[in-house]
Amino acid sequence: MEKLADIGLIGLAVMGENLVLNMESHGYTVAVFNRTTAKVDKFVNGRGAGKNFIGTHSVEELVKSLKRPRKVMMLVKAGAAVDSFIDQILPHLEPGDIIIDGGNTHYPDTNRRTKYVEEKGCLYIGTGVSGGEEGALLGPSIMPGGSPEAWEHVKDIFQDISAKVEDGSPCCDWVGENGAGHFVKMVHNGIEYGDMQMICETYQVMKDLLGMSNKEMYEVLAEWNKGELDSYLIEITRDILAYEENGEETVDKILDTAGQKGTGKWTAVAALDVGIPLTLIGEAVFARTLSAQKDERVRASKVLSGPTPNFKGDKKAFIEDLRQALFASKIVSYAQGYVLMKAAAAEYGWDLNNGGIALMWRGGCIIRSVFLDNIKDAFDKNPELENLMLDPFFKEKIEGAQASWRRVISAAIENGIPTPALATALNYFDGYRTERLPANLLQAQRDYFGAHTYERIDKPRGEWFHTNWTGRGGDTASSTYNA
Repeated sequence: MEKLADIGLIGLAVMGENLVLNMESHGYTVAVFNRTTAKVDKFVNGRGAGKNFIGTHSVEELVKSLKRPRKVMMLVKAGAAVDSFIDQILPHLEPGDIIIDGGNTHYPDTNRRTKYVEEKGCLYIGTGVSGGEEGALLGPSIMPGGSPEAWEHVKDIFQDISAKVEDGSPCCDWVGENGAGHFVKMVHNGIEYGDMQMICETYQVMKDLLGMSNKEMYEVLAEWNKGELDSYLIEITRDILAYEENGEETVDKILDTAGQKGTGKWTAVAALDVGIPLTLIGEAVFARTLSAQKDERVRASKVLSGPTPNFKGDKKAFIEDLRQALFASKIVSYAQGYVLMKAAAAEYGWDLNNGGIALMWRGGCIIRSVFLDNIKDAFDKNPELENLMLDPFFKEKIEGAQASWRRVISAAIENGIPTPALATALNYFDGYRTERLPANLLQAQRDYFGAHTYERIDKPRGEWFHTNWTGRGGDTASSTYNA
């Protein structure tokens, strides 16, 4: 009898190719298919030669080569391609078979596709896969959600190939129904946007205000990576600063316009949809869009003037201030991300395990860092924690960093160096800890021009009032609503 594969994969681009090599290295036989079938032959006769792969040249052939319940995973471009392949796969499946989308899909699409596939009698998983090319090959972070009945059939494969933390725990567990897995991956990517932007702002302050060379910055980041900022992104930034080609530092030759694939924007929009102040990730997205206006910025730089950076303080002490400011801002970034996930869980009926999510992000993924152990501990101690900053560990850390944080933002503003993410993190902290914000005046303004009404501090919540501010209005008020 011909050997059947444990799982099938469609899409032999960088991530797909490395992920199936990872699966095969853990003892699984994998059937592979690619729309350009020449890629199948090239892979099976190249990197996959002599290994347990079954090359196929059609979706029907792929499905026929699988053990029941059949598991077909797609790693293709998000959007129409996913819908197209689902419709190509479904006619060849039986009830209980499983379709898996491992791409960077927008979670509402996964909500819709889960319902669609389940109505056809099959099961669906939308899973985030983080770690890039290296992670896919050696062990990524995997965040699956969708049809709960599917989990038992893919659990061993997913957890075997995922990254592991020090005690051997896999960086993969079931996240929740429908689009929960892709939502958590989206938030991961949003936090990634924030982390990267904050590191870049720190780099610019060191470069433009302190006048540090790439070699000096390399040494600082190498030291930071030994402590509480130890993380993958600090590690690769350190290495980037030291990289040379033909005796020239590569980072200085790169044009300062940043690209993006949309997951940061999705995160910011999702926060607006559920009414969560995700300010840091929003600023990180806007910083990329501002960077893309390169030609306009060049023209503006010849017209608009600002202060010339001039640092007169203790350089070593200020570098420590920078470290503290970066760490405190990082706490805010994760705090906002977790508040968003909590709101989304309530909105969509997901039962998210916040500590488990921290564990999934602890290894393999782009935002992996020692910091995540403390997040897991915080939610393990208090699963109902409202905000990460209220946990005793993080409260102590963020309050201890305040003076440094304020010195950094003040110095950046005084010297004309943009720090949108670091500054908005401090503003969020100050706003969150302020008992009375000026929204009372804002509500008065709204009531003045639009009769939108307001609540009073001397009356129970939920009672609404309107004032005839000009004496020319009537008693009619607008209905209250949140949009």
